[in-house]
Amino acid sequence: MRKFVRLLLVVLACACAMTPALTASAAPDSATIDEFTAAKIDSLSATRAAAGDASTGELIEQLSRPFLGTPYVADTLIGSTTEPEQLVIDFRRVDCFTYLDDVEALRRSTTRDEFIANLIQTRYADGVVDFAHRKHFFTDWAHTPRIAAADITGSLSPAATTVTTHLNAKADGSNYLPGLPVVDRDVTYLPADAVDETVIGQLRTGDYIGAYADRPGLDVTHVGIFVQTPEGPVFRNASSLAANEQVVDSSFAEYVRTTPGIVVLRPS
Repeated sequence: MRKFVRLLLVVLACACAMTPALTASAAPDSATIDEFTAAKIDSLSATRAAAGDASTGELIEQLSRPFLGTPYVADTLIGSTTEPEQLVIDFRRVDCFTYLDDVEALRRSTTRDEFIANLIQTRYADGVVDFAHRKHFFTDWAHTPRIAAADITGSLSPAATTVTTHLNAKADGSNYLPGLPVVDRDVTYLPADAVDETVIGQLRTGDYIGAYADRPGLDVTHVGIFVQTPEGPVFRNASSLAANEQVVDSSFAEYVRTTPGIVVLRPS
């Protein structure tokens, strides 16, 4: 999933086309950001500052909501084993994972400089801006410093299933991300038919949800945010579906039925 991989969510359900408009170098103080994105970062940072000691869920809901309607564009990040990594920051368009990157960094930030620094820590292992350190898989958020969330999937139901996944390894023996290693990881997911009212009742606004990938080499194929609303729970996500192609609120229950299952990360 993040050339997730991000490359995956590209090839798969969250796939994205490369039209990055603004990039920054690895140093936060040398960022180049377009006027729209800069203004939105400043506005949402002010929202975060004004929220004070609001709960994590409240913050994520408040900060993710203004992105509704933002166009979905695939493969927005720049970098590979042969092309230098660039720190891409663009609020004019998002893919499913950069959307989560942006929201997670915003909920930790009250200024633009803090946002840039937190985005680096969110997107890259140990805050090192290069392709090899990019958190290419959803479950990296629970396994790779800086840890952004805890994997709570196994605690939600006895139906939770754990499989050893060889992340980055295709069934034919090649890699999704050539030049990067295969990572063996136990991935726990809840089958879609086990996501009942009891499970949904344990989810919180702000939980990060991944659509489990029932294929070799991947942990999930799409990601979004669980939000409880007066009309019921929704899956807030940057949707690549032709009917959407933007950040939308989808019925959570209906979305889950289209997946093999879900992986749930709770922000820490």
